[in-house]
Amino acid sequence: MQEDVWSMAAWTPWVSWDQALAVAPREPGVYLARSGPAGPLIYVGMAGPRNGQGIRGRLRVYTSGLSSGLGEAAMDQALADPKWLRERLAEAESGRASRIREWGRAALERARIDLCWAVTATGTEATDLEERVQRALVGKLLWNRQTPN
Repeated sequence: MQEDVWSMAAWTPWVSWDQALAVAPREPGVYLARSGPAGPLIYVGMAGPRNGQGIRGRLRVYTSGLSSGLGEAAMDQALADPKWLRERLAEAESGRASRIREWGRAALERARIDLCWAVTATGTEATDLEERVQRALVGKLLWNRQTPN
């Protein structure tokens, strides 16, 4: 990751996906995702106030089975993995077909995502920080669908 990203905000230490779901703040901000403890940065996301749920609320959306943002990207990666698909097919063929929520969680587990974040005062500040971070990372292989030029 480019050094200037770290100087843009007060980023937290990296934590595992499960830890993040428990401790992420209920305030707006920007979160960074990486694949595993030493893996590359894979996603830059933003959370507005979200009815007082902020970053924690945004992360929880990904575990609800709704496919958007990081959850959609993790599912796209999982669907490109024949081994992962064979495991889901074996579940269905044995009569243990999972609901989309479980598939979404399985895709996130497969990605071994760690997160860090920076809290902002407003949703507008979060949007601005996300755009600045994405511009600093142009050319990196992120899972984000749209990044600024």
